[in-house]
Amino acid sequence: MRTIELGTYQISIGDYEAPLQQLLAKKDYSNIFVIVDENTKRYCLPLLRPILSKLKLIEVQAGEEHKGIETCQIIWSQLMEQKADRNALVINLGGGVIGDMGGFCASTFKRGMDFIQMPSTLLSQVDASIGGKLGIDFMQIKNSIGLFKDPQAVLVDIRFLQTLPANEIRSGFAEIVKHSLIADRDQWNKIKQIQSLQEIDWETYVYPSLLIKQQVVEQDPFEKGIRKALNFGHTIGHAVEGLALETDQPLLHGEAIAIGMICESWLSHKILGLASEELEEITRFFLRIYDAYDLGHLPYEKLIQLMANDKKNIGKAINFSLLPSTGSVEINQTCTPSLIIESLDYYQSQLQFA
Repeated sequence: MRTIELGTYQISIGDYEAPLQQLLAKKDYSNIFVIVDENTKRYCLPLLRPILSKLKLIEVQAGEEHKGIETCQIIWSQLMEQKADRNALVINLGGGVIGDMGGFCASTFKRGMDFIQMPSTLLSQVDASIGGKLGIDFMQIKNSIGLFKDPQAVLVDIRFLQTLPANEIRSGFAEIVKHSLIADRDQWNKIKQIQSLQEIDWETYVYPSLLIKQQVVEQDPFEKGIRKALNFGHTIGHAVEGLALETDQPLLHGEAIAIGMICESWLSHKILGLASEELEEITRFFLRIYDAYDLGHLPYEKLIQLMANDKKNIGKAINFSLLPSTGSVEINQTCTPSLIIESLDYYQSQLQFA
């Protein structure tokens, strides 16, 4: 068992049983509610039942398209109908959608209930598990309604990853790569040697990735400065993800962020002088691990509109976090729409090499 201390709460990496029992022994909760989707109910809940025999279940539909106010109303209604009070506990058993949305619902129901995050996907284990950011999507803008609130604990159990299909593993891996690109050149040098995601010991990558995010979040808990570094790949990636969801070719979060990191590496080359060799290395790596995706069916002007609405922007400028070199990052870099479109064209031009 490895642990990471984050001020008011602890992240435990390993089997969840002992830390969960310790948490439950500290407080006399009136009820324990577990929020799941159809996937975590089937594959992950059986691991939890031996410890929580008297839990109350709240089931929602899986997928980013359900991360909205309508699903929150379902959760709040079920909490109300099952007579939840402020002394109850919510356990969010799922990926980033359930973690963000379940934590948001728990933090706002009757002005706040305790909640525990049990991330079940690689993406949520290395990304959403640190930082206390909660929220839902609104008007196509990801996480545009939300708040900061720390959980009682985060329990990262690597066993849950065995239930995931390959595309979900690949999606989560994008955030591990991002952490290395912005903050750990040595880790990037190891990662770029990976040819396939089969047979990887994920704990050896999850733990150092969490340490990188911990260091960033502790410096800037409310995203006023350096925490924006974690946005690398996300300004373009979020827009691509949001628009693709409306088509018959949707992308998982990490798949879209991989596209964003290629485009934003090109912007890094143009604006901050990221070396051509490093741009080439980053591009070739992502196109080796991730399927090529034709952006031609996504109107560029709509992508720019979505980027312009990103909550990290300042005034009318579209804000980026970019790489002067691998393992380092510069925040608050702005780009013109024409340059952003050139970066999308760069990605398109590389598909012939995929």
